[in-house]
Amino acid sequence: MDPDPKTHPILSYVMARLPSLGNKYPDPSFDIEQPPQPSQPPPQSLFPQLSDPALLSAMRRAVGDVAQTRSVLQTLGPRPDHETVDKAKLKLIEIESNLSKQLEDLVLSPRPCEFDRLEWRAHLAEKEKKIREEAEKERGFYKMVLQLDEMHEDYEKLLKEAEDKLVKIYRKAERGVEDDAEKERVEVEEEVTEEVVGGLREGSSKGIERVDLSSRRLRFLPEGFGRVVGLKALNLSNNQLQAIPDSIAGLEILEELNLASNLLEALPDSIGLLQNLKILDVSSNKIEVLPDTLCHCRSLLELDVSFNCLTYLPTNIGYEMPNLQRLSIQLNKIFSLPTSIGEMRSLQHLDAHFNQLHGLPLSIGRLTNLEILNLSSNFSDLKELPETFGDLTNLKELDLSNNQISALPDSFGRLDNLTKLNLDQNPLVIPPPEVIKEGVEAVKIFMAKRWLDILVEEERKSMLEVQEQEQIGWWTRSTSWLKTYASGVSETVSGILSPRGPRDPYLDQQI
Repeated sequence: MDPDPKTHPILSYVMARLPSLGNKYPDPSFDIEQPPQPSQPPPQSLFPQLSDPALLSAMRRAVGDVAQTRSVLQTLGPRPDHETVDKAKLKLIEIESNLSKQLEDLVLSPRPCEFDRLEWRAHLAEKEKKIREEAEKERGFYKMVLQLDEMHEDYEKLLKEAEDKLVKIYRKAERGVEDDAEKERVEVEEEVTEEVVGGLREGSSKGIERVDLSSRRLRFLPEGFGRVVGLKALNLSNNQLQAIPDSIAGLEILEELNLASNLLEALPDSIGLLQNLKILDVSSNKIEVLPDTLCHCRSLLELDVSFNCLTYLPTNIGYEMPNLQRLSIQLNKIFSLPTSIGEMRSLQHLDAHFNQLHGLPLSIGRLTNLEILNLSSNFSDLKELPETFGDLTNLKELDLSNNQISALPDSFGRLDNLTKLNLDQNPLVIPPPEVIKEGVEAVKIFMAKRWLDILVEEERKSMLEVQEQEQIGWWTRSTSWLKTYASGVSETVSGILSPRGPRDPYLDQQI
């Protein structure tokens, strides 16, 4: 909820010094969800003018709206995850559809004879009002989800705008002009850019298929680089790129794209037009959201989005990437995997360690080609695995270390191909610690026996139910036969005790 000192250093510093909202500017500390980073210097060393009381006072006044918004959002709660938002949108569409159908049925309903026209119209109006009220009541919760998501999104934009505003205030107060070092940096950048453009032109003219521009201190790419139509592999790793131009869509036959270790905060929507892309590496950047259009890269075999700032994956990623074999999403802050992940039937390697996973979807069991799975270091968030976990029958390597799992699922014993297993740092009760110490085979045997015992017990219960049903059926048939027999005997006895001969017409006439 608070601005991140890494992305909003001045804003974080100023808001921490608002009397009612903060104490001291937080010292840099180890983030348990990310690998060790070099300690971040406090803003005073980067922005020495922040020690000026007058400047700090002006900055405090400038961020008043941010402080108020933060207070409201702290009351309303955290931002809903991406899948929840998508479900809320679909639910609202469904409610609207049902409302239209109900109103249509109401209009077409025939008027009963006991109602005159005016009474019938009043009745329809009352019923329509009731239908609309019920629909609005049902819409309320889902609207709230979308509104909360929009508020959080607006708050993030507000943080960025506030940081930009504070930077302008600081720059205005800061004395001096651009020094020689800055001029030299600009000159170097211009030289590098000219070199890149020249290299791309040369590659285009010679029909070169692979271009390596890694570690060139690139800050941006010229729009014209998308015209190298024959390119199949492009390496732009270890630069300082902050954005990729939309013209990347021009690399129509590109198969490998390496954008690792840059400063990217997003990928362009046009990346979805790279229909031949097979390997994409955008690891070690600052990406917070993957574009939904990325799912259109249906030829992808390997996708590495590790070490970013992701909190979710696109909802339909599994439906539209059926050929993906390797997915690396470690070192993010992903809360949950989308249900569609179970549709990645070609997936063989999934690395999701160092995230905030609270569990796995039931559909995970459909990844029948999965061989390597790393779910380690989700810490206090991951507490259990679904029963469908046992359907991963091709799984060979599994790492569940550093979680809070107390029991493996009963179906775990069906993982016959498992050869490597790490269960360290879990409060496991099933299987017990003494079994775990004996290794993966002992764990498999223990869980397989437990699974067999469960099946035997279920079979026993099933047989008991069948026997009870048969016994109930026998008693029912016996009772029915006895009732029929007793009825027949009763009629016979009644006939003997009260015989009814033919009536005498003469006697009837006399009477």
